[in-house]
Amino acid sequence: MSVLVYADSTEGKFKKSAFEVVSYGNKVAEQLGTSVVVATINAADVSELYKYGAEKVVVVSNDALKTFNANKYASALQQVADAENASVVIVDSSIDGLYLAPLLAVKMDAGYASNVVALPTNTLPFTVKRKAFSNKAFSNTIISSDKKVIGLAKNSFGVHEIPVSGSSMDFDVNVAESNVKSEKVDRVTGKVMIADAEVVVSAGRGLKGPENWGMVEELADVLGAATACSKPVSDLGWRPHAEHVGQTGKPVASNLYIAIGISGAIQHLAGINASKVKVVINTDPEAPFFKAADYGIVGDAFEVVPKLIEKLKAFKAA
Repeated sequence: MSVLVYADSTEGKFKKSAFEVVSYGNKVAEQLGTSVVVATINAADVSELYKYGAEKVVVVSNDALKTFNANKYASALQQVADAENASVVIVDSSIDGLYLAPLLAVKMDAGYASNVVALPTNTLPFTVKRKAFSNKAFSNTIISSDKKVIGLAKNSFGVHEIPVSGSSMDFDVNVAESNVKSEKVDRVTGKVMIADAEVVVSAGRGLKGPENWGMVEELADVLGAATACSKPVSDLGWRPHAEHVGQTGKPVASNLYIAIGISGAIQHLAGINASKVKVVINTDPEAPFFKAADYGIVGDAFEVVPKLIEKLKAFKAA
């Protein structure tokens, strides 16, 4: 039996989340007294994975898998899991991972636990700690099936280097046709994406209009952050819907989340609650966000943000 980790790549390159799941998988394998195998799909160079304990890397290359398709990817990973006799499969909690994991669990006849935030607290029975109730609580969940699929929550375990002399092997898979077809994929370039961001700078209706977003983007540039917005802002057309974060938008689990002019509706807070440090800037001291934030500034964003940018630039220059 082995532990199989799926290391996701985009255009052949790995993101931080891939290194996090490999780090996690290594420790799970250690707990179970078995080996870890890492599977990748269409990755260009897998040597970087060796730094995080990937002794064996299985490389799946197939033209039918050039574009992400949850059903096809699940089928491919099931074949790898069967070949490697994997009892536990670990994936990340990216948007793709959330589509992929349940389908993979069905194909493997496995139990599935999403939003896992720590190593198993017990292996007999197999017990994992998960985020629950829109990140407001934790649940200790027992997976009783012989095979298990774990969805690791972003930034919950961290990246840990365990350099090894790894090796890779090619793996051929049979991929059936799917009723879902991808006609076009548009990728944003030159910007930090919300899904990958360690820092997110978000703004709401308190900015009064799209013409004032320049200072939000400038602050994000200084911090190397992604820009985001509240639902009303995207609904008004001030910002693209791809930037909408919250329970009904993209979930955020960044190390730092800065909310500018966002009151803090319950749906927004539920979607960003997994962020480690939350900072709010708002003129209303009674705004709900202040109760959820780690740090708060009661003030006018049009005065506070330019001063914050100025101080950050001075700090970086020093």
